[in-house]
Amino acid sequence: MKLNSRFSAQAAGLSRRTVLRSAGAAGVLGLAGLATHRSVAAAGPLRDLKLAWNANAICLSAAPVALQRGIFEKHGLKVELVNFSGSTDQLLETIATGEADAALGMVHRWIKPLEAGLDVKLVGASHGGCVRMVGYAPAGTTSLKALKGKTIAVSDLNSPGKNFFSVLLVKAGLDPERDVNWRQFPADMLGLALEKGEAHAIADADPNLLFIERRTKGIVDLATNLSGEYAAKTCCVLGAGGQLVRQDKALVASLVRAINEASDFISDNPNETARIFQPYTKASLEDVRYVLGTLTHRNHPTGLNLQREVEFYARDFKLVNVLKPSTDPARFAKHVVVDVLA
Repeated sequence: MKLNSRFSAQAAGLSRRTVLRSAGAAGVLGLAGLATHRSVAAAGPLRDLKLAWNANAICLSAAPVALQRGIFEKHGLKVELVNFSGSTDQLLETIATGEADAALGMVHRWIKPLEAGLDVKLVGASHGGCVRMVGYAPAGTTSLKALKGKTIAVSDLNSPGKNFFSVLLVKAGLDPERDVNWRQFPADMLGLALEKGEAHAIADADPNLLFIERRTKGIVDLATNLSGEYAAKTCCVLGAGGQLVRQDKALVASLVRAINEASDFISDNPNETARIFQPYTKASLEDVRYVLGTLTHRNHPTGLNLQREVEFYARDFKLVNVLKPSTDPARFAKHVVVDVLA
């Protein structure tokens, strides 16, 4: 499988321009900061690392932020961002075989392939948030319980939204397989499906849902993966190849620290982050800023905290038969999570 590195060169070019702009705007302080980055990197040769990500995902802004703000270099890394738009199974296999060293992606997508035994370890996280479910007032779907007997539109029947909101339906007293109907539509047709009565709710992510809300009157927020007991849970995780983790724990630890620092930067500097990410998306600068504001960027657990969250999600996914009945959530989480910062 050949990975598409088209965004790597683009990101590197953006990095140089962004650094020059930042230095000019910040004056002496900006130059001092850049000098600090250089001095840290100069302590030893930069280590090469390929990081796979989905360049269309605003929630993964930590990757280009770390590249363009010199955060990877600060932590001794020369990172190539590799845009990957294939299936999650393919992505994790790419990491497991060493074609890419690490990747960022949604924990809701990763848990099932990891159960299959792919040699990928979860070492960090970047934020909470990502997916939402909305109802449609004209159809009377203004609560989760009101979805009984209704159709929920998704853009992918294996999507994180379907898996996650199936769990919420169970917790609301509904059977996600018998009480509702899941139907797949093209992403840009989800809103039209509501208006035509072919669906009565949507489970998807921003910015697509944001665009649908603007075009479609009567949209009602039902839940997100930050609702209730999920408010402090992570969404997108950082995974690395098992062999790399075993052989070069320090390298992986540097990557975790860099992603954590970039995530904190996003939390403190959403406007600058939006400017950095905007070239990767068709969304406007304002829309990127809005989506960033819906996420919890300082929520990036590692070690035991990450292990507990993965165990929590594993228990959830057993409720809706995503994981095998024989899978023990605690043992599973302990197996797939490695504390590289310890």
